[in-house]
Amino acid sequence: MKDFSNKIAVITGAGSGMGRYLAVLLAQAGANIAACEINKTALAETTAMLADYPVKVSSHILDVADKAAIEALPKQVIAEHGCIDMVFNNAGVTVDSTFEDMPEDDWDWVFNINLQAVINSSRAFLPYLKQRPEAALINTSSIFGMITRERQSVYHTAKFAVRGFTECLAKELKSSSVQVHCVHPGHIGTNIITNGRINKSEESTNSMERLVMKVLGLGNSQEELAAFFRNNGMHASRASQIILDGVRKKRSRIMVGTDAKLMDLAQRLTPMHYEKIFPLFTLTLTLLRNKKPIKGIPSEAKITTRLTN
Repeated sequence: MKDFSNKIAVITGAGSGMGRYLAVLLAQAGANIAACEINKTALAETTAMLADYPVKVSSHILDVADKAAIEALPKQVIAEHGCIDMVFNNAGVTVDSTFEDMPEDDWDWVFNINLQAVINSSRAFLPYLKQRPEAALINTSSIFGMITRERQSVYHTAKFAVRGFTECLAKELKSSSVQVHCVHPGHIGTNIITNGRINKSEESTNSMERLVMKVLGLGNSQEELAAFFRNNGMHASRASQIILDGVRKKRSRIMVGTDAKLMDLAQRLTPMHYEKIFPLFTLTLTLLRNKKPIKGIPSEAKITTRLTN
């Protein structure tokens, strides 16, 4: 799919991060947007950013963990736009906790949003995507769908499963009009930690990571960690551009960021010991990562000001 003009794109998690900038970049390319988000204020900010583009935008308050809401969404989008050409299953959350200390409700919360919602959405939208002469299903996994580290058991379980599910779909649909993509972002400057949950009952980092965090001036609270993660990752607009380039080039696996590529390489070379070099990646790539938005992106600050005035 080389041309997004006049396509209809459904995007979950469109209120911030990659979801927001996928919407902006697709609108710039002439695509019509069905923006889906659970946070009403965040969704309004995204739709305000799209207001200057000559495309049709519909907004949908959506809890992706609600299966009935997902199942109803395709007909809602078709009622607004007439058809569906692209679906970006992008919404995601995390919990920082050991498996033994994690409440079952937290496990289910992550699993239902990060995995079950992707499955439910794919099932709901595929019949409509297959009706189109060309279409795309884009599911977001993570570099954590390739490698593991402590205190992220539920995130890894979900993201590894998204990877397996999506790669299987790509093979099953290879003769259809639907191209299928699995996205593996590295450290992208998003609000996933802001919106996540942290079990503070245990020390969350090993000694080497604490040293790196000290060098980088990272604090200990969830707020400080979230600010660091958001401000020091690749800007979400750049990540979104890489994803869309991967869709244009029909890459079934889209690695986002040098850190994602290096970590994937590390686990291939040293499958049992790759984590020993991750702190070095963190220090080096944090200093080198491009944290600025790409040119031509509307300012979030100006949009927020416009909405509050």
